[in-house]
Amino acid sequence: MSKKTIAFVTGGYSGEAVISYQSAITIENNIDTKKYNVYKIDINPAGWSYDNNGEKIAVDRNDFSITANGQKITFEAVLIGIHGTPGEDGKLQGYFDMLNIPYSSCNAATSALTFNKRYTVAVASFGGIKVARSVLLIKNNFISADEVASQLQFPVFVKPNNGGSSIGMSKVNEPSEELGLAIEKAFKEDDQVLIEEFIKGREFTIGVFKSQGNIITLPITEVISKKEFFDYEAKYVKGMSEEITPAQVDEVIAQKIRASAVKAYELLDCRGVVRVDFIYNQAAEQPYMLEVNTVPGQSEASIVPQQVRAMGWTMKDFYSALIEECFKY
Repeated sequence: MSKKTIAFVTGGYSGEAVISYQSAITIENNIDTKKYNVYKIDINPAGWSYDNNGEKIAVDRNDFSITANGQKITFEAVLIGIHGTPGEDGKLQGYFDMLNIPYSSCNAATSALTFNKRYTVAVASFGGIKVARSVLLIKNNFISADEVASQLQFPVFVKPNNGGSSIGMSKVNEPSEELGLAIEKAFKEDDQVLIEEFIKGREFTIGVFKSQGNIITLPITEVISKKEFFDYEAKYVKGMSEEITPAQVDEVIAQKIRASAVKAYELLDCRGVVRVDFIYNQAAEQPYMLEVNTVPGQSEASIVPQQVRAMGWTMKDFYSALIEECFKY
């Protein structure tokens, strides 16, 4: 059987590129090179290139090809490992759709929608999934923090509406000048800011992916942050949060989380692997969906690799399943 030629894209145009490069190490180490010829393509503001033993070869963006050692190489599929723009917000997906090259993530429409936290929770709520109440602020139309304070119950989370990795996020416990400062901080990251009511409860996150036409839920992880909430530092600095995989949780609660995650996957027309974050509120006996990550982290410390291993799969099997699923669309 001849090997398939795969492009693995990493990097990106945002501050999340640093996380993309961490994920790239795990992905590169675990792609099955017996099945695939893999070319790592670095997409960053300086250009798109392939490192051919120290020689940087520019990607021909007309057809997403490279010419290495006198030979033109085109790709049968793309494994997307870019967090943030342009790999998680639908831009690259639209480009690959135009070129008719299959890829491992959600399609352009779903990627763009889920990159916008407010749109995601609005669609999820419309589809019957529990979400926290929230207000969206637009930079040029924002009047005052007091106006926002009157619409929501505190504590609240203030976060940039687009993107992931919890950059620019704050928790505000009561209406005060702190709210204005938190809004200012979030506006430094994005032109839209989401202010969301705090849901008290345990934080869970679950990977969901499709393989051979079946939607599979990975073992649930409980996140216990040593900080007040699961911010960038808690996520990426060693020792700042405890992640328990599989979560020690009643099967009744686990089943509700799995059902909500699968519902979100279907409702949002997801592909590849996504990670869905929840708060389980004991009083309501319901999981509240926080967000959907369509290119979840893949570094050794990341949650999805923990969950894959807890399921008894190797990362090699997992990436092979994701690549093979590309060809179903």
